[in-house]
Amino acid sequence: MTAPSPSFSELAAQLGRSPRGPDIPEHWKQGRTAYGGLSAGLLLAKARADHAGLPPLRSALVNFTGPVSGAPLLGSRLLRAGRNVSTVTADATLDGGTVCTATFSFGQSRDSALDFDVAAPPSGKPEDHPPMIPKDQTQFAPGFTVNFDSRLCAGARPITGAKRGHIRCWVRHRDAASRTGEAALLCLADILPPAAMPMLKTFGPVSSMTWICNVLRSPETDDGWYLVEAEANAARGGYSSQLMRIWNSAGELVVEGMQSIVIFA
Repeated sequence: MTAPSPSFSELAAQLGRSPRGPDIPEHWKQGRTAYGGLSAGLLLAKARADHAGLPPLRSALVNFTGPVSGAPLLGSRLLRAGRNVSTVTADATLDGGTVCTATFSFGQSRDSALDFDVAAPPSGKPEDHPPMIPKDQTQFAPGFTVNFDSRLCAGARPITGAKRGHIRCWVRHRDAASRTGEAALLCLADILPPAAMPMLKTFGPVSSMTWICNVLRSPETDDGWYLVEAEANAARGGYSSQLMRIWNSAGELVVEGMQSIVIFA
């Protein structure tokens, strides 16, 4: 399958100092809202477009407050430019209401006595695994999934009554120009279905509420492929909490995060 247009890189290229963001195409939507990774990635790209000279991204805290559609207004504000860490907030608004906000922390690298992370679990190569979405089920998948190549290597697909809420996939942007940079990685980082979904036996709407990503190293990998994992640790009262990790092709941890999911099932 070829990458649909506009790709993430094409949408991000439309950003400048104008507050008007790109019009969200149907193939980047999840129901009536933009795919969460797209919203987060565009806000990061907007923050960098507005504030030159920021160091590498270290952490992102995203709050999905409402449906993102049309051509939202995007804005950012530098909260503090410190010697080591700079903090920027960014938001998307529609009809005067906030629909997505993010706080980005950028930090310089420094020598440290500590240097460790969580090694990637054995997962073979992307070509060793089947597509996350089988061909006979593509009509049931959210529209944004056409922008990514995803290969299921552990865990279960949604709505299969699995005993464990766990999914692990090799994932990359279909568009080769969208496979590099922090914003492209943040766009890809939300690609997996909520980890609790494999435990469900019947369909019910789900929605990301908050999402934090800690970036441990620069986003570099072979041919755009990242190993992405999500695991639901708890669910109660219609909300679930999940841990997320992303490794590069060398098995090095790039991103670790946590997400709060609203479950209507």
